[in-house]
Parts: sequence; C-alpha cells; structure tokens
Amino acid sequence: MEAVLKVITFINDNILWGIPLIVALLGTGIIITVRSRAVQVRKFGDSLNSTIVPTVKSIGKKREKGDGKTISPFEAFSAAISGTVGTGNIVGVASAIISGGPGAVFWMWVSAFFGLATNYSENVLGLYYRKKDKDGVIHGGPMYYIENGLKPKLFGKVRSLKWLGMVFAVCCMLAASGMGMVQANNITGTLQSTVNSAGNDTTNLIIGICVAVAVVTLTALIVIGGIKRIGKVASMVVPFMSLFFIIVALIIIFINVTAVPAAFAMIFKSAFSFKAVGGGFLGYGIMMAMRYGFARGIFSNEAGLGSSVIAHCASETKEPVKQGLWGIFEVFFDTFIICTLTALTILTAYISENGTGADIMTFADGKNALSLKAFIDTLGAFGSVAFSIILPVFAFTTIIAWSYYGEKAAQYLFGEKHSKLAGTVFKVVYVATLAFGAMTASDFIWALDDMFNALMALPNLIALILLSGTVVKITRNYYDRKKGLDVEPMLSAYPEANAELAAAIKAENEE
Repeated sequence: MEAVLKVITFINDNILWGIPLIVALLGTGIIITVRSRAVQVRKFGDSLNSTIVPTVKSIGKKREKGDGKTISPFEAFSAAISGTVGTGNIVGVASAIISGGPGAVFWMWVSAFFGLATNYSENVLGLYYRKKDKDGVIHGGPMYYIENGLKPKLFGKVRSLKWLGMVFAVCCMLAASGMGMVQANNITGTLQSTVNSAGNDTTNLIIGICVAVAVVTLTALIVIGGIKRIGKVASMVVPFMSLFFIIVALIIIFINVTAVPAAFAMIFKSAFSFKAVGGGFLGYGIMMAMRYGFARGIFSNEAGLGSSVIAHCASETKEPVKQGLWGIFEVFFDTFIICTLTALTILTAYISENGTGADIMTFADGKNALSLKAFIDTLGAFGSVAFSIILPVFAFTTIIAWSYYGEKAAQYLFGEKHSKLAGTVFKVVYVATLAFGAMTASDFIWALDDMFNALMALPNLIALILLSGTVVKITRNYYDRKKGLDVEPMLSAYPEANAELAAAIKAENEE
C-alpha cells in the first residue's frame, strides 16, 4: 500500500495536479469569464433572485406534482450541493492548510471565483444537451455535451467525439467510487477521534466495521430509489445541516473574533510567500499553496469536474440558463461561505491558542484532528458533539449524490439498451467500495481520489472551452427573450425537444 501511495502521490504532485492542470482549470475559468463578460459578476444578483430567494419564500407552500421523471430545481440543487458540500469543506480545507499553508485558502477563493462561471457553463450545456429516453427518463452530463456538442470536421467529414465522452464516463465512475471512499473514511476517522481519543487499535477496528455496515446499509436504501429519493432526502437534510454548521462556525469565530484580522493576514501573506519550504526552490511555498488550494477547492465545489451538472440535468427546469444560475449560487455557497467559515474556525482557534509564531502544521496531528481541535478548543464537549454530527452528515449526503453521478456515467457507457443493468451493477459495486474506504488509510484514499478527479476534469475542460461560444449564445438568447425580443428559444440542441419545450413555456406564460 505504501509503494502504491508513493506512485500515486508522485503522479498527482508532478503531473495531474502540477502546473498543467492548474493552468487548465484556471485558464478555462478565465476564458469563460472573458467570453461571457464576467457572467458570475453581472448576473450574481439574478442568480440570488431567481434561485435561493424564491425558494425561501416558497417554504411551506404546496408544490405542484411534476411528471414523475424529473425533480424540482431546488431538489436538483440540493442533490448537487449535497455532492459538493461534504468533508471537502471541513477536512479538505484542513488538508489544504496543512499541506499548502493558510495561503491555500486564498487560492481556493481564486479558483472558486472563476469556478462560478465554469459551473454556470456546465449547467447550461448540461440542460441544453440532455436527452430523454423511451421511458421518459432524463439523462445528462458532460458525456452528452461532449458527444453531441463537439463534432469537429476532420478530413472533410464530421467526426463524433463519443470516445471522449466515454473516457469521461469511465473517469466519473472511478471518481464517484473514490469520492464515496473518502467520505466513508472521514466518517470513520471522525468517530475514531471523538469516541476513541486514546487511540486503541481494537476500538478503532470496531468503529470502522460499524461505520462500514451503517454507511453501506443506509446508502443502499437511498440510492435504490434513484434521483427522486436522493433529491427528496437531500432537500430535507442539506438546508438544516448547512444552517447548523454555519451557526456553530459563527459562534467559534465570534468567540475568537480578535484573531480574525490575523487569520486573514496569515491567508494573504502565506499565499504569496516566496520562501523555499523544506529545501524546495524559491517560490515553492506559493506553488504548494496553489496546488493544494486548487486541488481541495475543486474537490469541494467540483467546478470543472462536471459532476454536479449530472444532478442538475434531472431538474424539471426548461430553461438552461435558469439552472445555470443555480450553479453560480452553488459554488458561491460551497466555497465562499462554507469553506471560508471552516478556514476561519481553524485559523482563529489556532491563533487564539498559539499566536502566529508556531507552525500551524504542528497544531494538531492529522486533517480530521485539526478541524476537530478547533471545535473542541473553543466549545469544549459541545464542539466535539457538534463536529461528530456535522462531518458524518456532510459526508453521507455526498456519498448518496456521487452514487447517482457514477450510476449515470455507467448507463451512458453501456448504452440505453443495458442502462438499467449497468446502473444496478454500479450501485452494488459502489456500496461495496464504501466498506473498503471506511477501513483504509486516509492518505491513500485522498491521493487516489485526487487522481480520479484530475482525470475526470480533463475531457470536461476541453468541452467547456470549445463550447464556451454556445454558452454565450444560449445566455444572450435567454436575456433577449426576457427583454421581450421575438427570438427562437434555445432550450435544447435537438430540434424536436426544443420545439416541445418552447411550446410548454409558451403555454405556461399564457396561463
């Protein structure tokens, strides 16, 4: 296991998560931001007013039943956010700070700013290129806009890039399994840290086995119900778990409020530190901060991976841009709110106890312990209990969301004829890997999933860059129609589906 870990770590640090992928992720976000004239800034208010604001206002109101094949926009968002708001927001942030220093938080913000536009584009393209099978079930995701959107003309013939879509699907299945194992591993680690502080190996083994059985059983019960059940569970759990975390984090930050200015100073100073860390080259500190900031930022908000769009594609929303606006809010909420609060709880607790002189990497032993220590040092026993509730719930909702992503990837890979069987087989394999993840060393699981995430991102980034012009056209079309201009709606890439959706919207407007 150690030898494999060294190989994977070398690949991640020097190839997959080195300068090329960082440039690709950041470059894609910059290209989309420029071509869309900073849609994440111009339409941020629209994103709030057309997504979370009306959702909050509708709380308690009875929702009209859909067609049974799709879910509401909020349920789709909840399913997607349950996949993004997970242990990456707590343990992932702690991992970034330990490995890349506090400056990694700054680079998480940078990646998230451009990730707002990236995630918006993914959702727009996802809905525009999604397909409905003979049973009326919606299928969507990067594999569909890769296959049906990218059709280059080579040697006088239009070529299909279905093979690239299949590459994405394979990587998505691997990333889903890896993500599930990471979450299961962190549930185990959290409970071991809180229940078995003495570190007894036998107790740790018992906890690991119990966690594995519980996670596998609960996951199986939910994922069998498909996106309808996942969306319903997520829409009930996500708002409450997020609110609980925000309240607890704000309490910790308020108690350590005098350390807040120093925490921000650490973040910005470390982000641009030119010192040679551990004998590395001059500027190595910046490189490590960027590497872990981007890696953990993408792990957390998934902008550029193309995963969360798979859940968004199941929405009953007819307008691609409307679901794209949910994507903007999703990344904002995930990184600028949840991840920032996590970073501040850790840094303010650290500063309050140690000042700014000691190395934060010595503040606690391990990623789980660093986050947990911030809770316990400030809130005592209540902090321990709160952390033991928050992190496992975050992790579990991520597990059920990623099961759906992997299932859809498997169905695409094996075609409509074998889609049901492929989905079922993947679910069985997925829940089995959770048990492995719960019982395996955390460093190995994190390294493995970092590798899968990078492989998954590459084909998606290619598609996003080449289809950025299509995103601009669809966006302009939507806002032209909102201004009252008489233009043909761009709702689907397929003429029949576009006409059907346009007629449905027209009928709704006439009611």
